[in-house]
Order: sequence, then structure tokens, then C-alpha cells
Amino acid sequence: MTDQELVRLALDMRKHSYVPYSRFPVGAALLCADGRVFTGCNVENAAYGSTLCAERAALVKAVSEGCRTGWTALAIAGSGEDFCWPCGACRQMLYEFAPHLRVLAARPDGTFRAAALSELLPHAFGPESLG
Repeated sequence: MTDQELVRLALDMRKHSYVPYSRFPVGAALLCADGRVFTGCNVENAAYGSTLCAERAALVKAVSEGCRTGWTALAIAGSGEDFCWPCGACRQMLYEFAPHLRVLAARPDGTFRAAALSELLPHAFGPESLG
């Protein structure tokens, strides 16, 4: 799957978002080495702390379906004018399973930028940090 195809899946997932508070739909698509793709969208809640980001929705789908390794790329598409990068909580959750993940942050027009997760979360705390 090409980066552009992965970005397109993330863009398409925005239509499933539940965003009555922010009105900012976000979609995500997580690519695994075996070719499987797990998608997600943001799901808001009146208790804002219970809101689930699109990236973590895709991550939880992958883990719940037995895919805990081999994640190669994650595309994230928001609805604002700028590139949509993962929040800190998502960066931490992604690092748990894929510290070398490529992150594709997209704009609504499909243009995107790529960065390594390690660039987005330098000096990360992970399983190896526990000793």
C-alpha cells in the first residue's frame, strides 16, 4: 500500500467520527507489515477526558485483533488547515507497540508530511524503561 493510499483511508475515516463538541473529525489508518490496515476515528464524550483519538482507536482495533507487532506506518487526517500530528497521549501509546513507526500527518487536501515516531517523542518512556 502506498503512503497516499493510507492517507486516503485516514481521510475517509473522518466521516465516522463522533465530534459534537469540537466539530473536528479525525481519521487514522494503521498499516501492518503483513498488509492489514486498521482504521479509526475520534469519538468524543461529554466527559472530555473520556474522548478517544482516532490513532488510539486504530491501535486498539489492531491489538484487539491480535496484531501487536509489525506496525509500519500510521496516517492521520484532520479537518484543519494544518497537518494533523498525534497528540502526546497517542504518541506514548503508539511507542508502546511501534517505536520505529512512520507517521504521516495529512491535511484535508491529501498532502502530508512524514516523520518517525522517535522524532515526535524523543527520549520516550517505553517497556525497556521499566528495567
